[in-house]
Amino acid sequence: MQMDAQAAPPRYQQLADELSLAIHAGRLPSGARLPSLRQMAQQRKVSLNTVIGAYRQLEDAGLVVPLPRSGFEVAARLQVPRRSLRDAPSEPTAPSQPAMLARVLAAQQRPQVLDLAFAGPRGRAFYPGVQLQRATAQVLRRSLSTVETYARPDGSQALIRQIVQRGPRMGLHTVPGRITLTHGAMEALQLALRAVTEPGDAVGIEAPSYFNLYPLLASLGLQAIELPTHPQRGLDVEALDALLDTTALAALVVMPTVHNPLGCTMPVAAKQRLAELANARRLPVIEDIVYAELQHSEPLEPLLKAFDRDGWVMVCAGFSKTLAPDYRVGWLEGGRFIDRIALLKFHSSGAESRLLGDAVAAFLEAGNYEHHLRRMRRLYREQTSKVRQLVAQHFPPGTRATEPTGGFLLWLEIPGVDTGELFEQALAEDIVFMPGQMYSRGARYRHCLRLSCCQELDARYVAGIARIGALATALAASTVVPC
Repeated sequence: MQMDAQAAPPRYQQLADELSLAIHAGRLPSGARLPSLRQMAQQRKVSLNTVIGAYRQLEDAGLVVPLPRSGFEVAARLQVPRRSLRDAPSEPTAPSQPAMLARVLAAQQRPQVLDLAFAGPRGRAFYPGVQLQRATAQVLRRSLSTVETYARPDGSQALIRQIVQRGPRMGLHTVPGRITLTHGAMEALQLALRAVTEPGDAVGIEAPSYFNLYPLLASLGLQAIELPTHPQRGLDVEALDALLDTTALAALVVMPTVHNPLGCTMPVAAKQRLAELANARRLPVIEDIVYAELQHSEPLEPLLKAFDRDGWVMVCAGFSKTLAPDYRVGWLEGGRFIDRIALLKFHSSGAESRLLGDAVAAFLEAGNYEHHLRRMRRLYREQTSKVRQLVAQHFPPGTRATEPTGGFLLWLEIPGVDTGELFEQALAEDIVFMPGQMYSRGARYRHCLRLSCCQELDARYVAGIARIGALATALAASTVVPC
């Protein structure tokens, strides 16, 4: 690798990134010894401090471990989940999702609880709060009348222009007239569903899938049809095609780029095939991209929308995961359904705050967002790697964990452990995580759980992971749960 001293990342970061990619790709397997500090410095013609900085960063990410007086070796690696939904038939024995969700939400309100369930970054390290505060103040100084005037239904035009300008980075080529600003990505999902379905319709979703989809679909009188989804490759497009021969779906909801909870991204060829299928079968597809800007590597993978020919793919997004959680700024690219969506938005909530939209636009216009995203991509890659290493150290043998392509979520499979029971035991010790039963109607994922890696990985966090691992190890030794 020819390292450029003028590049934005410092040399130690370039070296750490290269070694990290080699570890993730398996070119540096578990137990492999890294060259000594002096050897690496000589090989790469860099300073000793550069190598020290790179190795320390890899250690902080949990990718390498120091050896007493012997340098560093690649840390033990977990296996990744390999089975798709079709390989894990559901059983009707799991607690109901609403009851389990209520338990999680109640636990998150307790101030003493260590919350490993919430998929929302917490802390100043994860959001540019000071810069966003300045951008908001700038908007108020420039036009105080903004807070004294009703927002128009079309919302902040400055923000819409920024969304359109940023779109091509991931293959989204659109125009302002196709963008509707929404109250977060959840409203975008709801509007998209309402635009193309009627009560009683069936909607295809991935499984495991974002847990809040189930109550959302139920509130609209819609039936969720779970589709085979691979933990590394995403939605099984051929299985969907076969299903459509016998089952009428009014719409499909997917997260093909950085999936929640799996963290996977569909290969480009599979996205192309899905877009072709949607256009050929005239199937409305709702693409949720809330994590897509947090892909761990660049250049960014294109969206499914990049391959949409006739406007059958809608895109739901927002800035809550990346920039401004409390501003609740979301948006929806409505494709061929934009007129219906705009009318539904006006009837349901009128318009979004002009002030908040213009504040986000001002932040984007200042050119700070890309720098912030690059820092977050690196941080989340390091944090998910470090938590994987903690899981490898503390969880029972045979545990598998995803290797996310982006975002800050880990999906674990723990054979022989009912994670509903593990949830209760951990909750009794003031630790909460998302049990796998939340991500399917039945008990299909009762041996799985989801962990969030979007807070400071301090001593309390590390101790919490270790404690869940100890409880899981005890359960695995005492019970046998079929997978």
